[in-house]
Amino acid sequence: MSLQFRTAVTAIGPDVADLLEGGVLILFADGAPPELAEVSVTHRVVEGPSDEPPAPGATIRVGSVEARLTGIGPLAWAKVRDIGHVVINFNGAETPERPGEITASEVDAATLAGALQPGAEITIGG
Repeated sequence: MSLQFRTAVTAIGPDVADLLEGGVLILFADGAPPELAEVSVTHRVVEGPSDEPPAPGATIRVGSVEARLTGIGPLAWAKVRDIGHVVINFNGAETPERPGEITASEVDAATLAGALQPGAEITIGG
């Protein structure tokens, strides 16, 4: 499977840790409004995103943390392509609760939080 998306973390909002405890990671491209940046990991796209969305089973890496995608909401990849925004829920669900959400296998919240540092890469696919 080829790499479909690669981005670099530029900042971590002050409320991100609270969301990570629930397994939720929100990505927003640089330039996000301040109220959204508070709950988001802002990023700068390095490669992609691909035209086609990733399939369940694709790898997602956040720094050194690896998981598998389990579900892709029908609007999620269009939001990644159009505005660099997506909600990733590390809950293992096969069907995302919201159309703009991606679900992935469960990961340890503390390990995920530790992997999120400015400069860390987030990749999907590959």
